[in-house]
Amino acid sequence: MQQTGPAKRRRDPQKRIAEIVAATESVIAARGIEGLTHRAVAEEAGVPLGATTYHFATKDDLITAALRAAVDRFAAYLQEWVAQRPRLTVDQLVVLLTDALMPTFGGQRDAQVMEFELYMAALRRPHLRPIADQYIELSFEAMLNYVDPLTARAAAVAMNGLTLHGLAGSHAPTRAEVEGILRRILTPNPALAELP
Repeated sequence: MQQTGPAKRRRDPQKRIAEIVAATESVIAARGIEGLTHRAVAEEAGVPLGATTYHFATKDDLITAALRAAVDRFAAYLQEWVAQRPRLTVDQLVVLLTDALMPTFGGQRDAQVMEFELYMAALRRPHLRPIADQYIELSFEAMLNYVDPLTARAAAVAMNGLTLHGLAGSHAPTRAEVEGILRRILTPNPALAELP
């Protein structure tokens, strides 16, 4: 016997998960992690509450998924950034890194605040630390394309600190300040080479 009613539409679980994660990020951007609830995510995603709890049993599961998504975006961004700039002088690197950092204090501020809030969630959630570690490691690996390992590590940590300072402080650093700090870190110091 043939079925005459409308065919039942199957939901793509991966698409549903992506929608819930994107909604989680939107809720955190609007309300902070303290304002994150399954109900708020379900409303933002336009899905039943049961769909969020089915895929993400706890609030920490939502935070973990959002942090992973942010790290994955950052990894893709850095991979493309390096691919488009295979060789750079120190001066070029300083200017281009400054170009990349400055929008975080302007037009990209809201997205950066959300990502740093996720990053800082690792302070009280040890299970998030291996994911949060990837922010510095990804920056470090990108910098290795241009400088030695110690300089790459210093630059990665400095960019993280500059971003956090600019987002959480009362005043964002100026372009000249960012350039000056990065230039100090990235410029080889001939005097150090002479030390034993």
